[in-house]
Amino acid sequence: MNDLFCSVNGAAHARHYLHGLFQAPKHAKNMERMEEVVAGADYEGLQNFMADSPWDAQPVMDRVALDVSALLDGPGLLAYVDESSFSKKGNRSVGVARQYNGRLGKVDNCQVAVFIALGRGDRASLVGARLYLSEEWCANPGRCQQAGIPPEAQLFKTKATLARELISHLRTREAGFEAVVLDAGYGKDPTLLRELDADNEVFVADVHCSQRIWTADPWPCVPPRPVPRRGPEARTLRAASASLTVRDWAAAQPESAWVTVSLRRGTKGEVRVQYLHQRVYLWDGVEGTARLWHLIARRTLDKNGQPDAIAYTLSNAGADTPGSSVVAMACARFFIERSFQDAKSTLGLADYQTRSWRGWHHHIALVMMAMLFQLRERMMHADSDPLLSTADIARLLSYFLPRAACTAEAILEQMHRRHRKRQSSIASAYRRQYPLEEPAENLK
Repeated sequence: MNDLFCSVNGAAHARHYLHGLFQAPKHAKNMERMEEVVAGADYEGLQNFMADSPWDAQPVMDRVALDVSALLDGPGLLAYVDESSFSKKGNRSVGVARQYNGRLGKVDNCQVAVFIALGRGDRASLVGARLYLSEEWCANPGRCQQAGIPPEAQLFKTKATLARELISHLRTREAGFEAVVLDAGYGKDPTLLRELDADNEVFVADVHCSQRIWTADPWPCVPPRPVPRRGPEARTLRAASASLTVRDWAAAQPESAWVTVSLRRGTKGEVRVQYLHQRVYLWDGVEGTARLWHLIARRTLDKNGQPDAIAYTLSNAGADTPGSSVVAMACARFFIERSFQDAKSTLGLADYQTRSWRGWHHHIALVMMAMLFQLRERMMHADSDPLLSTADIARLLSYFLPRAACTAEAILEQMHRRHRKRQSSIASAYRRQYPLEEPAENLK
């Protein structure tokens, strides 16, 4: 790993940090806890390695992406794009703002990042990320500089733009995948879908129920001037027929049109889905011709066979692609959500102890390395231990990896060290609040 982390010492710190992601207590995977449980780990060394060391996180993510692509190589390899939020206090963490937090389902003080994962079947792993910077951040160069954001990253980009960058970057690194799967937060952006289509990327994207479609070619044209001539001459394209929403289209279909398929065998029984499928036309009001894409309406069946809410999906896959294949790809997006869940619950994806741009990317890259290791272990032991989970691997490694000395003296020293740091923080707060008063150490 020396080439990725600049030096032998850097590789050692990376190894200690990776061990700490497995060994530190759940939801307390900060560097203080890592020092206490990982043999040879040093808090100051880890802090410097994560916050200040000049190693580049992108080549690490690229190496992970290629390794995941090789592990999952085969028919049906997909790229999933989704975002994840990280709740934060204060305003100093890079990119933090009052913005929508998908995990909480409301606007909150948080960071938001767009991720891309590779997956096939029920296996998936994160392989790339872009931290989203709001317009408020990008309009404040001083704040960006303080957070260590490089000049080229200070230009505002929408989440859809970041998604396309991730897809293009993964493709240029020759990580093979057959299609890109997106949720409605990205599928609602017609520009993104048309850009992916222009890039010859096959996409499977959920859209909102208000998405408008045509069941027959709208034949966009400039209408002729009426006779007798009244009013100005028309100059803009208009559709020759009326559109309808995907919700209205689905509501007009008979119940007998819904097709039932079994997606996979889950831990709580078969996952079954009903779907409608039709080729429909999409027109943005500007292009000279409409695009003919697949439309899917799908609803999951619960254990009693009752349908859930309807979701809608568009895809530019080949005309001969069966509707069942589009459904399977759309539903496979579940596995990037599962990747987020595993990474946050077992590997501290959201538990980083850094505020800077560099530190954030360093942490995310190392979590991706840990996820790659877990993926490889699960695939290696799929025959002997088919139910092996990421939580199982984390528990096993927390036991088998070398641990720091756990004597009574060591435990007491760790506690005293925590107390000294806490007291120092208290004293600093008092000095800021009462600069002319006694230091907090004497206020007892």
